[in-house]
Amino acid sequence: MNIYFEMMKHPVFSIDDLSGYYSNHESARTAVKALVKKGLAVKIRSNMYTCISGESGAPVANRFQIASSITPTSCVSHHSAFEYYGIMNQIYYDVYVSSLSSFRDFSFDGYSYHCIKTDFVDEIDTPEYSGGIRVTSLERTVIDSIKSMDKITGTEELIEILQICPKLDEDKLKKCISLYGNQFLWQKTGFFLSMFKERLGISDEFLNICKQQSGKSHRYISSDIYKGKYDSDWQLVVSEKTFDYKQEVKDEDI
Repeated sequence: MNIYFEMMKHPVFSIDDLSGYYSNHESARTAVKALVKKGLAVKIRSNMYTCISGESGAPVANRFQIASSITPTSCVSHHSAFEYYGIMNQIYYDVYVSSLSSFRDFSFDGYSYHCIKTDFVDEIDTPEYSGGIRVTSLERTVIDSIKSMDKITGTEELIEILQICPKLDEDKLKKCISLYGNQFLWQKTGFFLSMFKERLGISDEFLNICKQQSGKSHRYISSDIYKGKYDSDWQLVVSEKTFDYKQEVKDEDI
């Protein structure tokens, strides 16, 4: 038995994964150390390893597989999920990972992994033949990004994504927003999706639900807006650039 070839079947592995091949845990630990010493494997973080490809000399596991293996509930999320779906126009070196349990941020092979604590594991996909990747559904990724736009995505980037995003499932969108139980999230979601309703397959019924669930509060759409314009449709103060862009899109549809 060649333990290197056995572990090549696992993009990311731990000492426990080797334990089935040895009589005790200590022997498995010794085997991992030997693989690392020979340059056949590399340590990602505590008790997380990946083999080194004999062909390329690079780690076998990609950033999405690593993100999906950090904790039992971790998954690729936010703009990293958009990258996985091929929607982003550029590669980022920050990998966002949602998880029920927290972990310390860390770096490996040029990427920095950031923990986003979540309270639910709904709307997570496990694509077939992906090598264990877990990723938030497209609909949850959109909602998560709108919710965290001040910290992660940003208004302009979000608009760029929605311009090229495939059609969305309204039932999944409603489910994700409801899980957060946040009126402001209904309000922001309605505002952004209304700009691209035809492209995204968003109905007037869905937008009306967003308005009904938004409450009567007048809010700033982002905490970094100091001077903006008031959108009376959604009772939101938005940046002048965003307001003007929405008006341009609206005029094109007339």
